[in-house]
Amino acid sequence: MTHVVLTHAVEDVERWLGFKSERASVIGAMGATNVVDHVAADGSKNVAVSMDVADMGPVQAALASPPPELADGMRRHGVIPPVIAHVEK
Repeated sequence: MTHVVLTHAVEDVERWLGFKSERASVIGAMGATNVVDHVAADGSKNVAVSMDVADMGPVQAALASPPPELADGMRRHGVIPPVIAHVEK
């Protein structure tokens, strides 16, 4: 398993947190486990999602070209691109 952290800004942190279970389900459908949300300690609108991934292919494909349902969810959650993937080395 590879530990991955996705970082990005959001329009409203509390709104973004309200979609926690939906986000975990969507990310889990890409093969990720142990999906955890993180917010910036400085109170900014920067957030992160950490996860364990066996195959980075589906995650990378979704980030490169989000399918319509993922793009719609990101808009509803208030995600502000870019979404940057950090991979454990």
